[in-house]
Amino acid sequence: MPRPSIIELSQKATETPLSATFHAQLASLTEKETKSGKPYLEVGLADGTGSFTLKAWADHPLFKELQSMSLGVGLEVVGKFTRNQWGMDGSPWKFSLLDQAALQELLAGDPATLERQRQDYADIEAFIISLKDPRLSALCHRFLTVFGERFRRTAAARRNHHARRGGLVEHVAQMMRAANAISEVYPTLNRDLMLAGVLFHDCGKLWENTYPESGFTQQYQLSGELMGHISLGIELANKLWRDLLLSPQAVEWEKLDPVSELVRLHLLHLIASHHGTHEFGSPALPRTPEAFALHHIDNLDAKFEMLKDVYNEGKELAPGIHERRFPLPCNLATPLPSYQENA
Repeated sequence: MPRPSIIELSQKATETPLSATFHAQLASLTEKETKSGKPYLEVGLADGTGSFTLKAWADHPLFKELQSMSLGVGLEVVGKFTRNQWGMDGSPWKFSLLDQAALQELLAGDPATLERQRQDYADIEAFIISLKDPRLSALCHRFLTVFGERFRRTAAARRNHHARRGGLVEHVAQMMRAANAISEVYPTLNRDLMLAGVLFHDCGKLWENTYPESGFTQQYQLSGELMGHISLGIELANKLWRDLLLSPQAVEWEKLDPVSELVRLHLLHLIASHHGTHEFGSPALPRTPEAFALHHIDNLDAKFEMLKDVYNEGKELAPGIHERRFPLPCNLATPLPSYQENA
């Protein structure tokens, strides 16, 4: 088979060994021991589409070389790979270091993923251009101007959904499409507020789930660990808002209805309440139609991404029944195809 990306290999691998060669970055290396005290390594591999972990046992011919390897190097991995309920496995598998040209090609990212994310970002920009409220429009444009590059390389989560470089752009773009469509079905919703809320609801993840400029390993930052993305998002939206109040255009905002302070508070409420419940980390419960809508749009898009992953990668327990994957609550059934009239 042609050299697959990590997501393609994950989708094609089954319990039957699949011979493959792929390129990946060494994302993590953890030394562990079996119950009998024998050492082994958990080797985290990543590219622009996703990641998985392989085990290197003490008798692996390259075990000692792996132990001393620096994170971030590029590898060509060759072997026979399987996937079961515990994830990916390779037996046997080996690796070699990529040369500089191959490493740069790897770091550039998967072309199909990059093109999808480029279109998603263009859609986000188009939705922001369509905003009529000058305050929300200015705020969203300011966010993309200052943080656009960081936004492009941030994931929507560490696991479960859109957990890849650029995943937040994919998540936000799809949520904006849903918010725009729902605003047409429920015309009393404030469309401008909804779209701005979608852009900012996870903006704190720029310090919780971001990637370096070159690489596929999410970084940990003290601000993200101590504050969490909701608190950071509220702080960021407030900072950008107050900066805009010092601009010449803000003088005209004093004449607008609803008043600017009310707009700011409603936007902050969307960020604060988008997880829906205190148990899931929201400091506030949804108290407006836009807050309820945003919470459910966020949850829907995350769940649909999880479903897609199960159907693409999950084990089929029986015809039409797919094995449960956390955090989904149960096994899944294959969806019913749409009816097609005979030509």
